[in-house]
Amino acid sequence: MFKWAQQQLANVAGTQEPIYGPSAIKSVAEEAETTPYSELTRDDLKWQAPESTCVETHTFYFMPDGGQLAFVQVIYSNVAGIRTTCQFNCKIFNLDRSEPHLWCSTPLQNHEFSEDYTGFYANDCAVELSEDGTTYTIKSMNDERAIVNLTVKRTAPGFQAGKTGKTLFGTDLSNPWGSMRHVFWPRCVAEGTVTTKEGPIDFKGKAFFVHALQGMKPHHAAARWNFCNFQGPTYSAILMQFTTPPSYGSTVVNVGGIAKDGEIIMAGCKNDVVHLETKKDSENDWPEPTTIKFSWAGATKDGKPVEAVVEGGLEERLDRIDVMAEVPGFVKNIVAAAAGTKPYIYQYSPQKTKLSLKLKIGDEEVTEEGFVFSEATFISE
Repeated sequence: MFKWAQQQLANVAGTQEPIYGPSAIKSVAEEAETTPYSELTRDDLKWQAPESTCVETHTFYFMPDGGQLAFVQVIYSNVAGIRTTCQFNCKIFNLDRSEPHLWCSTPLQNHEFSEDYTGFYANDCAVELSEDGTTYTIKSMNDERAIVNLTVKRTAPGFQAGKTGKTLFGTDLSNPWGSMRHVFWPRCVAEGTVTTKEGPIDFKGKAFFVHALQGMKPHHAAARWNFCNFQGPTYSAILMQFTTPPSYGSTVVNVGGIAKDGEIIMAGCKNDVVHLETKKDSENDWPEPTTIKFSWAGATKDGKPVEAVVEGGLEERLDRIDVMAEVPGFVKNIVAAAAGTKPYIYQYSPQKTKLSLKLKIGDEEVTEEGFVFSEATFISE
């Protein structure tokens, strides 16, 4: 009872959690031992919108044929069941760094969900899933600097790790107090435009979608994150890794998969991320990665072993985001008063030397050069 009360105080006040240990987390990897992954149905794409503390996001990454990199995102946030806020974000990267990136982050008013919770609406904003569950449309006129009119159609099945995609947190895992869930469309095509003050940008090209739910305070669920989005002519490889704080045993959870048009090659939790080389960031002392290795392991549906690697130098970072300085106020409220929390996100997309996916399926070996976007996020020790 005392631990439960401590946790409730932490939820509301943002204080540091006590040490519960690894017994207070059930990784989705446990489900994945018997069911490595499950393909998504339309129901799996519903917004959960918990009434308790959470951050839930729809994020669409775009790699247009014109060579740009961008993402658009809807964030739904609930702080302790007291206040709910929503935000629409659009970021268009300047890959040659000749000018600042375009970053638009706009509070949304009067949000609501469709009757079946697959659609999200707010003033001048709509994100809708088609009836057949294969296409999203994203429209926003909330910020004249970036007027969004896009469609994203999956070309491979979507997936989640295990049967539910969920990692659970709590001392009674039959009645968890928190959760983490990711579902993915690993390989998609996009059409449409984002209109900036310079005019419309054609977004025809590749895309990737992830629906994430952090069903607790984000800094309680994870201390570090690693993310890889590889998009090649034939294959896509995605990986999302988080490490819990010591309060949950510094447990590492990996979810990832490899797909091509019409098919998931493999997906599951037997993946890994290694920062092969790092440098100390003089501003915050975090060990920023400079060379990285993402790896995947699993099997095809017919049992062929699969191994894959994306490895190489990250080159100069695209951006370093001081989360406490730049994200919307509601996130600051969630993280407020947490001892030792200094969240920074490092973003990369190597351009001078493109990275390659080295893929082995059974006895077949393939190497494919592609576009990589990756993130390394440090939140707490």
